[in-house]
Amino acid sequence: MITNLPFPIFTASMQYLRWLLFPFSLLYGLVIIIRNWFYDAGLFKSREFDLPVICVGNLEVGGAGKSPMTEYLVRLLKNDRELATLSRGYGRKTKGFLTANATATATEIGDEPSQFYHKFPDVTVAVCEDRVAGINQLKINHNLILLDDAFQHRAVKPGLSILLFDYQHLQKPKMLLPAGNLREPFSSRWRADVMVITKCPTELSEEQMMRCYQQISPLNLQPLFFSAIAYQPLQDLQGNRINKLIDADATVFLLTGIANPKPLMQHISKYSAGIIHHNYPDHHQFSLKNIAKLADEFAACKSTKKIIITTEKDAQRLGVHELLPALAQLPVWVQPIGVQFLNNGQPAFDQLIKNYVREHPQHN
Repeated sequence: MITNLPFPIFTASMQYLRWLLFPFSLLYGLVIIIRNWFYDAGLFKSREFDLPVICVGNLEVGGAGKSPMTEYLVRLLKNDRELATLSRGYGRKTKGFLTANATATATEIGDEPSQFYHKFPDVTVAVCEDRVAGINQLKINHNLILLDDAFQHRAVKPGLSILLFDYQHLQKPKMLLPAGNLREPFSSRWRADVMVITKCPTELSEEQMMRCYQQISPLNLQPLFFSAIAYQPLQDLQGNRINKLIDADATVFLLTGIANPKPLMQHISKYSAGIIHHNYPDHHQFSLKNIAKLADEFAACKSTKKIIITTEKDAQRLGVHELLPALAQLPVWVQPIGVQFLNNGQPAFDQLIKNYVREHPQHN
C-alpha cells in the first residue's frame, strides 16, 4: 500500500483540533437535545402514515452501511408490496420531488438513489428533501416506503426504525459535531426499534459481541443483530459481472469518494499488496482533472498487471457524460457489496421485518 501521509503528526493535530471544537459541539448538542425534546413532547409535529414506513439510518456522519441495508430490504420485500425508496438525494444539483428514470444521473438524483435504480429498475426510486412531501406523493401508488438515511428526520415518524452502528467506531469516543462524528447524542439510539452492528469481522467472538452489547446497552424491546460486509463478484461500469480475480502481483489503483474506505482497502489487500489509493471526500463529484490524474499515474505505472477498482456508489458519479470518454480508455472494475448476517441472525431479522409489514393493510 502506497502512502505519504505523516500519520502520527496528522493524528495529533486532529486530536488538538477536536478539543478546540469541543465548545461548539456542546452548543450543537444543546440545540439537538432541545429539538428532539420538542418532537417528543409534541410541540413539533411528527407525521405518521397509514402505510408501512421503514427508516434506515445511523447516528454518525458517513457510512455505516445504510445503502447495502436498504438494498437488502428491497430484495426482501419488493415482491410482496408496491415498494418505493425515498432518499434526500445528497449531493444532487436539483430540488424537490423527483423519481429516477433510465436517463437520470447522480448529479440529478444523488449517487445512492442512482445506485438503487440501476440495481432495481422495477422499483420506484424517489428523492425529496422534505420526506413528508415525498411520502405523500408516493403513497398514491405505493403501499410500502423505505426511507434511506432518515433517522434524524423527525418530521416523519416511521413505523419501524432500523439504526446501524459501524463496528469499528463503537470503541471510539462518542463526540458530537463538529469535534466528533455524531449527528445527535448517543442516547438517541433508544429511539430505534431495531439495531444492527455492521462491518463486523466475519469471525466474531462472544467476547467481542459482549463488548458491543455493553457499548450500546439496547433496551429489552430493541433486538440487536450483527452483520458483516459481503463482497460480491467484480463488475464493469455497466454492471456486467467480470469473471476475473485480482492477481497477487497486480497493482490496484483504488478510486474512492466514500466516508470510510478502510474496509475495502483491507479486503483488496488480501489479494494484492500493491494498492495506490486515490481517496476523495464522501460524495465527491469527480472532475476531468481527477480522472486525468488517475489516467496519468496508471499509464506511468510499470506493472504489467494493473487495474482500477472503485465502489458502486462512486461508479454512479463516474457515469456523468463528460467523464465517459476518458473512462472508456481505462480498465475500471466495480466492487459491489451486500449484507451478511452473523450468528444465524438472518431468519430472525427477515421475520421481524416481514411481520411488521404484514401487520399493516395492503392498501391505504
